Amino acid sequence: MKTPCSNHAYEATFDELIESVKLWADSRGLINPDNVKSQMLKVVEEVGETAASIARNDRSLIKDGIGDSFVTLIILSLQVGVDPTECLQVAWDEIKDRKGKTQNGVFIKEQ
Repeated sequence: MKTPCSNHAYEATFDELIESVKLWADSRGLINPDNVKSQMLKVVEEVGETAASIARNDRSLIKDGIGDSFVTLIILSLQVGVDPTECLQVAWDEIKDRKGKTQNGVFIKEQ
């Protein structure tokens, strides 16, 4: 569903954004299986920048960091030949019925 967003004419769906990232990455030659190690380093870099933004409590940079992390993970998934939506579905199916408790803000699953 497309809804108004404060910074955009409309808000794209997650699937539309994934497709946009695919097209953008493909047009720049980034979907290359030979670049998996470099792309993984980029993922770690973006996650690290997100952590730094959280430490600084900079909401704008937190959003940017999470978004950049998504982009790098989408490109990584394409490089290794897996669909990013399918990856999320696999993870969701694994955790959706998981039981456990939260301690100090961390979910601890039952054994």
